[in-house]
Amino acid sequence: MANELAFVLINPYTISKSRTGGVIGRFMSRTGLDLVGARMFAPSIKLAGEYAELIRKDKNLEPEERDLLADYVLKNYSPDHKTGQMRRVMMILLEGESAVEKVKHTAGPVIMGSGETIRDTFGDYVVDDKKKVKYFEPAVLTGSGGDDAAATLKLWSRYSVNDGGLLTKLIDTGDSNPQWQQTLVLIKPDNFLFPNARPGNIIDMLSRSGLKIIAAKVHRMSVVQAEEFYGPVRSVLREKMRIQVGEKTIKLLEQEFNIEVPPNVRNLIEENIAPLVGDEQFNQIIKFMTGCYPPECAPEEKAEGGRNKCLALVYAGLDAVEKIRRLLGPTDPSKAQPGSVRREFGHDIMVNAAHASDSVENARREIAIIKINEDLTVPLIKKYYGN
Repeated sequence: MANELAFVLINPYTISKSRTGGVIGRFMSRTGLDLVGARMFAPSIKLAGEYAELIRKDKNLEPEERDLLADYVLKNYSPDHKTGQMRRVMMILLEGESAVEKVKHTAGPVIMGSGETIRDTFGDYVVDDKKKVKYFEPAVLTGSGGDDAAATLKLWSRYSVNDGGLLTKLIDTGDSNPQWQQTLVLIKPDNFLFPNARPGNIIDMLSRSGLKIIAAKVHRMSVVQAEEFYGPVRSVLREKMRIQVGEKTIKLLEQEFNIEVPPNVRNLIEENIAPLVGDEQFNQIIKFMTGCYPPECAPEEKAEGGRNKCLALVYAGLDAVEKIRRLLGPTDPSKAQPGSVRREFGHDIMVNAAHASDSVENARREIAIIKINEDLTVPLIKKYYGN
């Protein structure tokens, strides 16, 4: 059976209540589909209006469902009619066999109440004594079938440049406050070895920061990008190894040959052998992030997207850098505090679940390197559904 591309739109209310991670984790773990795309949107009145009209024409839905969803989109996806404040919607794309039906089934019925679906957990459907709907929050929107998924994705792709990407110009981020910051988080490749809830669980833990997600991208880092991204680490590793490798090598030589290594030889070892070890550790980091070992990677392949993927997120708010780093914990998971991301999900200093910028300046540098505003959803949509 051929693969399909399905979408999930995570609603503004779900995002504002910090339920994004739980939703993503459940879709990934329950469907077994691959997360292949993500993008933040701040829908304009035009996008919300066209999407509502598309829903009203959806023959896969019952008339009551069409009206509920269309009215919901007009009210909750459009900018606030009083303040003009734009709302945040996150689109994720999932790929695999029968993807559209699996996503629809996992989301659950529009008229919820059947049990353990996404909507039963994160949504609400409240009626009065006369069965009139008093409150409706569907948590997420998905395709009702193949035709609807295609039409919806084509519509959103047309607005992807103007209404999507890094939302600093589209939403009120509070950036007039000098303590307002942006910081980058990379949920690392070890979380994507197979479809599971870990990426969502990490987002859920980071939601304790109270910060806003203003950009999202499934990114396959190239070797060129990785070498630039982790460039500052190379000199740190070399200096670290200069001491460690020097001491170990000298000790081994003295024990093996029963000699005392003179100072000039010690200097040669520290200056020539230690950097080789530091560079090898650096190459292993690049391999982990990209899936390609730099010395064995052909020059023409180094600029291409890597085999390994990560989920890149930009968080914004007061003291964002420090808040996220505190929730992640130290680089070494064994030294991280209980309840931190790296203590819960990290393995060692390199395979430590997630990366976060360590300063405002580095956040700007890293966000630019991975091109967070780059739209990788539209090419995927065109691949499956054409223009």
